[in-house]
Amino acid sequence: MLEIAPLFPRVPGYLDTATYGLPAHATIRALHEATDAWAVGALDPVALDAAVDRMRAAYASLVGAEAADVTLAGSTSQVVGMVAASLPDGARVLVARGDFASVRMPFEADPRLRVIEVPLARLVDEVRPGVDLVAVSAVQSADGTVVDLGALALAARVAGARTLVDASHAAGWMDIRAREFDVVVASAYKWLGAPRGIALAAVHPAATWIRPVVASWYGADVPWDALYGSAADLSAGARRLDTSPAWQTAEAGAVALEILAAQGAPAIREHAVGLANLFRAEAGLAPGASPIVAVDLPRADALAAAGIRAATRNGRARLAFWVHSTEDDALNAARAIRAGVPAGV
Repeated sequence: MLEIAPLFPRVPGYLDTATYGLPAHATIRALHEATDAWAVGALDPVALDAAVDRMRAAYASLVGAEAADVTLAGSTSQVVGMVAASLPDGARVLVARGDFASVRMPFEADPRLRVIEVPLARLVDEVRPGVDLVAVSAVQSADGTVVDLGALALAARVAGARTLVDASHAAGWMDIRAREFDVVVASAYKWLGAPRGIALAAVHPAATWIRPVVASWYGADVPWDALYGSAADLSAGARRLDTSPAWQTAEAGAVALEILAAQGAPAIREHAVGLANLFRAEAGLAPGASPIVAVDLPRADALAAAGIRAATRNGRARLAFWVHSTEDDALNAARAIRAGVPAGV
């Protein structure tokens, strides 16, 4: 059992972290305390800046960045949209076919850009001179396929391409070296266990080409001195891209990320991927490198009937193992899959 597992509620059969992660007890308390304070006019927005700083530090620890290089947003698509808007007219953007929509749509919706879509298996090979930016999810939402980030970083460096990595299904368990990429963004409500509405992005110090197209007073180095300021007040660093936080979720977000950062990604990876591979073995599937498993399941009700909470993506059952998952969860899910006569990978 992971050291931090007892910090989370035990919800037998919950294997749907890829849709949303369950909060730790302390995260729940922080959220309740914030809403209680709000209800009586005792919520102090200025004091919550410290929670935002803690979120930056914890996220930086999890993805191999510096806290000063982390920006705060409300969603992954918001950050991707800023990147898209910052590219020059005619820029060629390489994306993976079937990747999550938030990684592709901001580029596709910009008529100035040329979007090149290729199969995920060919993505790294297609990073060539002439590609201005490559954008991809480190772990695919639909089936958990893991991208070789080292190979991607090398290919982009050789080709002179900028990079955007969506780590929404990777941050917290995968080995990520954010300094090898221009942007590593993650929505925190999945594998980081935070309330929805928080996204963080590690922005390389050299990525000054990214414009604060949704510029906010919170993007100043001293935000509360910039309430009536101008663009001249924006930070020179990553926080120039900040949007103001949702006050009621700031402390809960900080607590959630700090719990995971204290445990560390290697231990979480060993636990979650280990359980996923136990499930794979019991279900007659090949081992994998991801805590997300997708299987064909003719009887769609087989998992629910066994008390397993999972999702369906692209017509397949998707199971996701995380810090609170147990061997019983893996074995029960495998029994349900066998009963449903699966045929997948």
